[in-house]
Amino acid sequence: MPTPESEAFLAKKPKVPASFDGVDFEDTKRLKAAQDAIIREQWVQIMMGRLVREELSKCYYREGVNHLEKCGRLRERYLELLKDSRAKGYLFEQQNIIPKE
Repeated sequence: MPTPESEAFLAKKPKVPASFDGVDFEDTKRLKAAQDAIIREQWVQIMMGRLVREELSKCYYREGVNHLEKCGRLRERYLELLKDSRAKGYLFEQQNIIPKE
């Protein structure tokens, strides 16, 4: 597995932001790179939610009856990440360009 500093890791890392702002839709290479960046960003959010959920379940098991007091921070973080826990894809953003302010 490549380390974050290795050449293989840097070669696969997307070089475009995770949005369609400024992307020419006629340039297939840049369009696919933007789509890939959006999907990668969504999967990062999903995996973050999964990691927090695993830590929350460990905390519930470890703390027992005191889990309401001891695991509140993880519970709030998990509920915050749960809003973006599904992969939405890129088609809506691609077809409905909404400028970010």
